[in-house]
Amino acid sequence: MRMLNVGGGPIPVPAQYAGWDVDLLDIDPAVGPDILLDAREMNTLPSAQYDAVYASHVLEHFAEHEVAVVLRGFYHVLTADGFADVRVPDVMAVIDAVLRNGLELDSGLYQSPAGPIRVGDALWGFQAQIAKSGQPHYAHRWGFSRNTLGRALKQAGFEYILLRGGHYEVRAVAFKHEPDQERIDVLGVKTHEK
Repeated sequence: MRMLNVGGGPIPVPAQYAGWDVDLLDIDPAVGPDILLDAREMNTLPSAQYDAVYASHVLEHFAEHEVAVVLRGFYHVLTADGFADVRVPDVMAVIDAVLRNGLELDSGLYQSPAGPIRVGDALWGFQAQIAKSGQPHYAHRWGFSRNTLGRALKQAGFEYILLRGGHYEVRAVAFKHEPDQERIDVLGVKTHEK
């Protein structure tokens, strides 16, 4: 099985994909990608060459109109029975936490492997990473909820989309066509969460 890890940098793909052949696509040459390319240009790659696309906390770095281009690129590189595993910050959960707990923009929200994440980091990008890298492409340019992510994937052509949320994150597993139950079970997304 082949996977394209889009914008993953040095962060490994989840353990459920152990044994897959993974190519890293990234815009930053410093992370040593297999494919040095802006995700908005994925339609220039050969079509139908990957069984999966993995994109963790990538889509929010594009403006709303660019998200559609990136998702169509995901669709383009996937095989007929391929899927995209997409994870984005859940902006609605962040807003809820701010309102419920009286948080400020510089208030701590949660601890990540990269360090503490504040409200402003979840909304506009991890400020420590932006400052350290000096790269503006690490800033967030759009936000998602379960509904907006699901609609964006549907508009890109994905027919079967499973969604789940938790810990300030929305995860979607989007298939070109309805998968069998075994594949859904392996990916760890329940069918009632469509």
